[in-house]
Amino acid sequence: MSRRRLRLAPTLITIAIVLICVGLGYWQLERLQWKRGLIAHREAAVTAPPAVLPRTLAEARGMEFRHVVAEGVFLNDKEVYLGATSPRNGDAGFDVLTPLREADGRIVFVNRGFVPTERKDPGTRRAGQLEGSVRVAGLLRLPPETRPGWFLPDNRADMNYWFWIDLPAMAKADRLDDVAPFYIDADASPNPGGWPQGGVTPLELPNNHLQYALTWFSLAVGMVVIYVVSYRQGRRSV
Repeated sequence: MSRRRLRLAPTLITIAIVLICVGLGYWQLERLQWKRGLIAHREAAVTAPPAVLPRTLAEARGMEFRHVVAEGVFLNDKEVYLGATSPRNGDAGFDVLTPLREADGRIVFVNRGFVPTERKDPGTRRAGQLEGSVRVAGLLRLPPETRPGWFLPDNRADMNYWFWIDLPAMAKADRLDDVAPFYIDADASPNPGGWPQGGVTPLELPNNHLQYALTWFSLAVGMVVIYVVSYRQGRRSV
């Protein structure tokens, strides 16, 4: 077998690996611009003046993370429990989502905030079970269109244990009609008795795409260097 043929396989493999690494690097640069756009949109929404609650999903799509205010009556007997960890200390517990019935009858789910596991039972936080007309301030949120991740368990409506927010399924479990296609993350205003603790919205978006891109480009350069060194050593040994 000729020396040229012996070098063909390593050359083709190196070219393939370099092209893959460069392609992934450029893909991460595209993700970088996409993520910067998301961050800019979120920052603009959070700092914008409070807005009136939208009436449709189309309106809500342009308002996510805007400050909103809603008034109505909490349906405390229909609380929904979303598995969560405390944004303050990482303790396990639940976010409490409570339906709010507006004056016109529409239902808006409100994520009132976090409670530790031992406070899941409403009887342990009676002071926070607000009755009568209430005013809720917070950020408008849109639920995910599908399950957010492959490894996320299915929601257990039969146990009132939810792993991700599925408003139609929650409305069905609570036997509620005319439910808004968005929800509100209540702000950090203290509730009577201290529970739930609002202000649970994760506002910071990680943006490591530039580092990822540099890593892929570095791997491409490294493969070229390894190939050149190997090629030169092979020629010297002949």
